[in-house]
Amino acid sequence: MKIGLVIIICILTICLIVYSYYGGFKRLNIQIAEQGGETVVYESIVGDYRQSGVVMDKIYYSLLNDNQIETFKGFGKYFDNPKKVEKSKLRSEAGCILSPKDTDKLLKTTGDFEIKNLPIQKYIVTEFPYKGKLSVLFSIMKVYPALSQYAKNNGFNEDGSIIEIYDIPNKTIFYRKEILSK
Repeated sequence: MKIGLVIIICILTICLIVYSYYGGFKRLNIQIAEQGGETVVYESIVGDYRQSGVVMDKIYYSLLNDNQIETFKGFGKYFDNPKKVEKSKLRSEAGCILSPKDTDKLLKTTGDFEIKNLPIQKYIVTEFPYKGKLSVLFSIMKVYPALSQYAKNNGFNEDGSIIEIYDIPNKTIFYRKEILSK
């Protein structure tokens, strides 16, 4: 009996430590801010949002190996609420954010890339620490409900796309929720 209790306490302690390390207890600072303007190389996706990481990696390595362009920020733009849209019909875009010096370099090359600038506009924004793939999971569980609640509390439509920006050097995930009027 005592051994079982010790094992349970150890497992719970380890879970709390992992949850804390990957940002689970981080307090979110949600606000409205004007952001955007980044040039992105991306691929449009229809289907499970879990595909976005594979697409980001594919574009990253294609840029690096074929064009000698190293990016340090990935992004995903998610258009649909997975609680309201069938998994096979979810729409998203995933790829990499280019630095200004690499934008001109890429435009001079040939490739099968979709390229655009993210719109500059007001978004509901917050950030979350990035310490590995578990940070993404914990952030989805914590950030998405908080962004929806903020939108609801401030008279905005809870729907609308969300952009996730993975800033690897600064170990931060930035979230931008599109502001839609009710």
